[in-house]
Amino acid sequence: MSDLFVYNSYTRQKEKFEPITPGYVGLYVCGPTVSGESHMGHARPYITFDIVYRYLTHLGNKVRYVRNITDAGHFEEEGREAEDKVATKAKLERLEPMELVHKYTNMFHWAMRLFNCIDPSIEPTATGHIIEQIDMIETIIKKGYAYEKNGSVYFDVKKYAQDHPYGKLSGRVLEDLLETTRDLDGQDEKNNKVDFALWKNAPPEHIMRWKSPWGEGFPGWHIECSAMSSKYLGETFDIHGGGMDLQFPHHESEIAQSTIAHGHPPVRYWMHNNMITINGKKMGKSYNNVIKLSELFTGTHPLLEQAYHPMVIRFYILQTHYRSTLDFSNEALQASEKALRRLWDAYEVLQKLQPNTGAATDAALDAQVNKWCAECEEFMNDDLNTAKVIANLFEIAPVINGIKGGQVAANALSAETYATLRTTFKTYLEDIMGLQPMQVQQSNKLDQVMQLLVEIRKEARTRKDFATSDQIRNKLAEAGIQLKDEKDGSVSYTIE
Repeated sequence: MSDLFVYNSYTRQKEKFEPITPGYVGLYVCGPTVSGESHMGHARPYITFDIVYRYLTHLGNKVRYVRNITDAGHFEEEGREAEDKVATKAKLERLEPMELVHKYTNMFHWAMRLFNCIDPSIEPTATGHIIEQIDMIETIIKKGYAYEKNGSVYFDVKKYAQDHPYGKLSGRVLEDLLETTRDLDGQDEKNNKVDFALWKNAPPEHIMRWKSPWGEGFPGWHIECSAMSSKYLGETFDIHGGGMDLQFPHHESEIAQSTIAHGHPPVRYWMHNNMITINGKKMGKSYNNVIKLSELFTGTHPLLEQAYHPMVIRFYILQTHYRSTLDFSNEALQASEKALRRLWDAYEVLQKLQPNTGAATDAALDAQVNKWCAECEEFMNDDLNTAKVIANLFEIAPVINGIKGGQVAANALSAETYATLRTTFKTYLEDIMGLQPMQVQQSNKLDQVMQLLVEIRKEARTRKDFATSDQIRNKLAEAGIQLKDEKDGSVSYTIE
């Protein structure tokens, strides 16, 4: 078996993957901020690192996969510093902050199950690790790399950069950052504009707050991941993953604060997936081009021509290398749907084919099929190139279909090659890429989808957003599903 090489974002080159402890891998991935429903852009990192988790396990490693839940405000360094996403959304929805967090955490888990993503080994929350975050901040202050101002604590980036390569991960230059950083709330209390908050003093109206040595407040965005990753994976661990958009400021700040707290860099390999874009723009709330996962599964978004099965989305994402940009279009998703059906049909045909033992094989074809199969491992070991694996499976599919249709002789392949084919399709389609037949998920997931839609429609009606409520009803009616509002306030549905 060849060695696994991964692209290290920190060194900007492919490196042979060698875990700190042979046979054991520590993997940390930045999880969602549960102030709202996850969208299509969020699907890519969690499907990408599900593949990383699956493949490392396939290679025989015991993987501790830690993926956090950000439920403690997550104020932005690039926006209004004191804004608490969770509290702001809780007020809009007339919910308690933890009620809102629980609701959107459940919706995130629901979507991950539909995508057939394996649960992480540990899923810590920011609110559950306030003590660890305060402890780390106190250590950084004692070492002279953070300072307190008016109940807030800031990391001294300029001092850190004197002896450490601040900006190496993201390719940022400190002098440029000093010139271009925008004026934000609270900037006047910082020593320098580039300094980032480890702890923020809570204004009177701030709902989520905790006691600290500096007064009541709440933790910064970056400190939570440093505190939780070191608690569960150690001060130095193997892989830290996330979307490319997190390189700065989030991951750059993680490196800085962890390096000071522990005396050395925290991570061996940094891995980042690229973005999903729409017409060349990153999918995000700031661009008003977000497609929520529930809308994707039901087709209830203006940009969608139809509903898309979760396995189609997973397959669509895996058809492109994780470090390449993936541009959304209905045409691309529809092509992925057809391609996945063709590939899965070939897999099902393969399971029924029987070799004609004793007959002479087609040596050239037999060798070619074995080559395609063997290359799948090479592609996965070359920075987890699922796109090339899928391409090879598509090279094999016509051979399988040709045997079924009689265009290729049943004895063209040896019994050993038939066995290799079955193992290859099972290993890569199901075990490593996590794909499932669409019809299996369809029946037992419909009720879950309908329950979610009914809840979303009910919330829209509560907000007097009747346009959204009517759109859900009308789109379902077009699909042959009739909603009925019962007298007791419940909603039932019938399928025509």
